[in-house]
Amino acid sequence: MTISRTVEKQIRLRIPQEYHQEPVISNLVSKYQVTVNISAAILGANAKGDGWFHLVLSGNSEQVKDALGYLNDLNLEILKQSETDGW
Repeated sequence: MTISRTVEKQIRLRIPQEYHQEPVISNLVSKYQVTVNISAAILGANAKGDGWFHLVLSGNSEQVKDALGYLNDLNLEILKQSETDGW
């Protein structure tokens, strides 16, 4: 039996105004099966300009890598990253 190790990646993600109505966080969960904890955010429904999320992504290393690839494919700026291994 192969045990998949849980990886946690903490990121600060800039969300440009054109993505304010897009399901970016929901897609991380549904398409890439990562657990997403939003530890801080600034993004309002009528906000102008960029918003940001401080997220903790959890899953196996492939899921987290694919989720980060998705964010990169959207050209979203990841301002800060740190990684911790779970069990």
